[in-house]
Order: sequence, then structure tokens, then C-alpha cells
Amino acid sequence: MPFNIGIGGLLLILVVVLLLFGPSKLPELGRAVGRTLSEFKESTRGLTSGDKEEEKKDEKRS
Repeated sequence: MPFNIGIGGLLLILVVVLLLFGPSKLPELGRAVGRTLSEFKESTRGLTSGDKEEEKKDEKRS
């Protein structure tokens, strides 16, 4: 794992985020990050399944 962030580093990041965005914006920010990650996962699944479908079509043509 390239990022070895310990407990202290994680707490420091959380404090900085809290100071930057404030407590009222944190839930909104968390939802936005969650939506972004889920869309990214869906798109990568679509790309990988599309590649597999193309391989099957190529095998049928041969």
C-alpha cells in the first residue's frame, strides 16, 4: 500500500477538512464523495463488461 497513513495522520486530515468546510457541509461533502465513487465503480464495471462482450464476439467470428 503506497499510503501509510496512521491514526495521527488521519486525525490531522479530518481536522483540516472540518476547518475548511465546517460541520454543516461535511454530510453534503460525504454524500458527494459517495456518489462520485459509486458512479466511478459503475463506469469501470461497464468498461470491463464491454471488453468481455467484445472478446466473446471476436471468438464467435473466428
